[in-house]
Amino acid sequence: MSEEMLEQIVQISDHQEPAIEFRGVSKTYPSGTHALEDVNIRINKGEFVFVVGSSGAGKSTFMKLIMREEKANTGTINVNGFNLTKMRRKHVPLLRRTMGIVFQDFRLIPSMNVFDNVAFAMHVVGESGREVRREVSKALSKVGLGDKARSMPMQLSGGEQQRVGLARALVNAPDLIIADEPTGNVDPNMSYEIVNLLTEINKRGTTILMVTHDHNLVRDFKHRVIMLDSGRIVADNAAGGAE
Repeated sequence: MSEEMLEQIVQISDHQEPAIEFRGVSKTYPSGTHALEDVNIRINKGEFVFVVGSSGAGKSTFMKLIMREEKANTGTINVNGFNLTKMRRKHVPLLRRTMGIVFQDFRLIPSMNVFDNVAFAMHVVGESGREVRREVSKALSKVGLGDKARSMPMQLSGGEQQRVGLARALVNAPDLIIADEPTGNVDPNMSYEIVNLLTEINKRGTTILMVTHDHNLVRDFKHRVIMLDSGRIVADNAAGGAE
């Protein structure tokens, strides 16, 4: 294995080392849109952070840079011990194995039952059948869906579908969970249940980064809040209160 490869896959073990760090990061799209400008931010391992801001503030670009769906024009980005600035495309799957993604629109495969939707994330990384059965069952139990393993997505409520999405994000024991408006398509009561689940997962050491427009959740859960506006970080509050 090359030195470059070893550098890419080494994981930072100290809890106080950053899970995510942006230094002087700017992103301009070919259209000329300035999505982010000189962003400097550090999110330590084990933190729970809300990311808020109006439409067009730069939240989506911020997330895409973390997942390496986009590359910054300037600055440096480190995520889970990976230097994304120097990362080659062939190494991106290694980065993404360290994170779980929860989507607003669930993105379940309608032809697969709940168990297989969650198991799919493990099959992708080549886990054994025995490991898949054990870890999928554990993940479904954690989100309160142990009795829904054989149900089809269309038989579930929106909140249940989102919990399947959360189980899928959890099943490979990621260091970081990125939740992109995970409460956007569920009712208010379920919104609180989803964030409660994320908070419990965070207490076990997983870093949580959640994009939301719901300021009631931000106010009530008292996690750190980063606010973006016109591509810049305009507030970074340690205990909620981004309103």
